[in-house]
Amino acid sequence: MSQSILRNRNEIPIEFKWNQTSIYPNDQAWFEAAEKLPELIKPLEQYKGHLAEGSPILKAALTALEKAGAQLGKVLVYASLRHSVDTADGNATRMLGKASSLAGMFQAAAAFLDPELVHIGQPTLTAWMEKDAELKVYAHYADDLFRKQTHIRSADVEEILGMLAPAFTSTAETATLLTDADFQFKPARATDGKDLPVTHSTLHDILAGPDREARRTAWQNYRDLYLSHKNTLANNLNTNIQQNVFNAQARRYSSSLEASLFQNAVPVEVFHNLIQTFQRHLPVWHRYWKVRRQALGVEKLHTYDIWAPLTSQRPSIPYLKAVDLISAGLEPMGKEYVRNLRQGCLDDHWVDVYPSVGKSSVTFSSGWWGTFPFIIMSFDETLFSVSTLAHELGHSMHSYYTWKTQPLVYGDYSLFLAEVASNFHQAMLRAHLLATNNDPDFQISVIEEAMDNFHRYFFIMPTLARFELEMHQRAERGEGLIADDMIKRMAELYAEGYGSEVELDCERDGITWATFGHLYMDYYVYAYATGISGANTLSRSILSGKAGAAERYIDFLKAGRSAYPVEVLKAAGVDLTTPQPVEETFEVLEGLVDRLEALTKNRTHK
Repeated sequence: MSQSILRNRNEIPIEFKWNQTSIYPNDQAWFEAAEKLPELIKPLEQYKGHLAEGSPILKAALTALEKAGAQLGKVLVYASLRHSVDTADGNATRMLGKASSLAGMFQAAAAFLDPELVHIGQPTLTAWMEKDAELKVYAHYADDLFRKQTHIRSADVEEILGMLAPAFTSTAETATLLTDADFQFKPARATDGKDLPVTHSTLHDILAGPDREARRTAWQNYRDLYLSHKNTLANNLNTNIQQNVFNAQARRYSSSLEASLFQNAVPVEVFHNLIQTFQRHLPVWHRYWKVRRQALGVEKLHTYDIWAPLTSQRPSIPYLKAVDLISAGLEPMGKEYVRNLRQGCLDDHWVDVYPSVGKSSVTFSSGWWGTFPFIIMSFDETLFSVSTLAHELGHSMHSYYTWKTQPLVYGDYSLFLAEVASNFHQAMLRAHLLATNNDPDFQISVIEEAMDNFHRYFFIMPTLARFELEMHQRAERGEGLIADDMIKRMAELYAEGYGSEVELDCERDGITWATFGHLYMDYYVYAYATGISGANTLSRSILSGKAGAAERYIDFLKAGRSAYPVEVLKAAGVDLTTPQPVEETFEVLEGLVDRLEALTKNRTHK
């Protein structure tokens, strides 16, 4: 189905829309629930200052907090998704604003919990939990709280750090406002002389198109606008880095890296193993660039050629067929897993499938403990869209099993684990597609999708992680950070990754750091690369028929935050404190390059 002409929201069949009535029957019911929510939040005040009086008071407070939190989640999810599918609806905008205000009210009301638990002390809490089975479930929560206590400062210092927190969020907001709201890119110029509008949402489509002149001008115009604001963007990112360094030093961490990873109990060795293994295996990427250059039939490969199509014969896959393919790829997970996924897609309507007028172009999985794990996307019947659906269903199945198994206190999972489940689905789907359809163009299309994903997660992200580490280390040494130095170092890192096969544009490649808002979430980008590594290690184990591998993976999905993320992955069969998962993923990548080389050798590119 062509999506070149957007339909109005009311023209989309109900079976392809998210099941909003599963949360509230209509907007009026949502407003009624939102109006009643303060009645659940305000009573929390009665427990403030009283938790130390005994386990019955603590239990009552936790019960009240969870009851209010569960209802708040539903209010937030409904409002957020309503707004996402129709951003022009003023009513939906008001709902989102009201939900955000209620979330702030709840956070303020619940702020007493952790400080009072720390005041009570771990020995007393442990004793209470041993005597009361209903409190015992909070044992890991308490363990994590007291683990973090080692870096909690005096009351006066904590008060100052708390006062600084709102101001420290402004750098990310400034970057977003500048690049999303204020930037107006020059149009690209197609070979036939027509102008093509360049925006954040249209850029990838142009870069993935067959017109090389359109690709070149789109990429250059996009990067050139960032370069024209390089000093502002560099100063803004530098301020964010200085804030990270300040927080780490104030809380007496040895480095900003340790401070960031400590929050999820991730050893710094995980980060360093990734970077060192990535550097050792850069020749695999060099070989891929060579294969791609030869397949495209160009003398020199440029950055804007990295997404260019290698075949014009790409399959068209309707949504229902996509669900069938994803289900078939996940058959090794067992009948129950596939049945739950299919019911979510087809009967419970987790997925808001097609684009429509006013719908956000952002793709994501969202929900809350007690709701379905919904997906918002703009399915366009391409293989890339099928893979995106599989990716988001990985997140949703992670949420589904977590919510089904864990209490609300452990009813989510860290970002360190999130990308494992999503990339796992994509790995399983690709393996199925490559094994069941021998058509060369189809196989090339599957590998193109795979390499697009690997390029982002397993090339760009670890390269950004290297840059991020070095910039923080310079700041920790008291060195100044200016735009030209940041561009120069980024270009050097790209030169290492490209080798001799890609023509480096020092300025435009070097400004890459400014195009990723992820860098304002300190030491986050590395988790994409560890995520895809964990995913491919797990999928290889399951596809090879290793006894118990599928069951261990489902246990991983069920764990939520009930244990530390590195330990959750170890139980599933992946130890990211060693280089092995990253090594295995490079083996997968090399296998894809081998297959692509064989498919494109002596083939005339069209």
